[in-house]
Amino acid sequence: MKSRVVCVGNLVHDEVFQVDQIPGVGIKVEVRGYESRFGGPAATAAVAISHLGGIASYWGRVGSDAAGETAIRIMREAGVDCDGVVVIPDGRTLRAIVLVDRMGERCIVTDRLSLPPERGNLPDAGLADAAVVLADTRWPRGALLALQRAREAGIPTVLDVDGGLPSVNTELVTLADHVVFSSQGLFEFAGEGDLATLLRSCVTRPGQVIAATRGPAGSLWLVDGAIVPVPAFSVAAVDTTGCGDVFHGAYALGLAEGQAPLEAARFAAAVAAIKAARGQGWHGMGDRAAVQALMAGQPAAPAGPS
Repeated sequence: MKSRVVCVGNLVHDEVFQVDQIPGVGIKVEVRGYESRFGGPAATAAVAISHLGGIASYWGRVGSDAAGETAIRIMREAGVDCDGVVVIPDGRTLRAIVLVDRMGERCIVTDRLSLPPERGNLPDAGLADAAVVLADTRWPRGALLALQRAREAGIPTVLDVDGGLPSVNTELVTLADHVVFSSQGLFEFAGEGDLATLLRSCVTRPGQVIAATRGPAGSLWLVDGAIVPVPAFSVAAVDTTGCGDVFHGAYALGLAEGQAPLEAARFAAAVAAIKAARGQGWHGMGDRAAVQALMAGQPAAPAGPS
């Protein structure tokens, strides 16, 4: 039986520029390629879930513009339920400039002023048939409302912590059952120190799962009082943009399907690895067969034509 994951947070129009090297100083660099595509933590997670055979609903916001219309069309074509999307009449869909170098590493500059975080609301639809709620800190108001609703309904929650104000994130972390930071997000929230110590400092109640993703170094998990590393799968990265987002989506789907946290983490690591090896934005997602093959020890295959 399939289980629905509700993904709450931002959708972003990404303008992606391929360069030889991300500049570290004020110099001009040559552009090797350009793509207009879409991202955003919750939106990308929802697309990943759908490609993996799960049921995903996206609750978020777009502006009344061509970018928003196109993004929602692509998501619907991928099988994502977008009935919870709010269109802001006088807003512009969030956008980002993404620089990607030859090693697949990226630098992102995001414009959030076009769609202020206080704009938009969650749909009135209930969560009765949801197995897991996933929220990201990039839209704190939506995340707070979603986590509160889920707690009242007894539905497990996953919080993607990458950015946002620590003072605001504290309330979100307290509400969430599973909190997965990026390494930078953990440092911004808990301060400097070794990751294991910082993870322990974030626990707010018994049974809470706390983790940090570390890119090619894998992820580190605090589960039932024990610190456990989950290695990444080794792939030749083409573009790491969105890998954290699909990791969170796959982890939430694993929980929805009854996987234990560390089992879901390994599943998520495989999904993220395939995304890194393929690039191609939402068109580079791995399906269940590709993920199972990678977990069984087979190389990650490139995506077909988008």
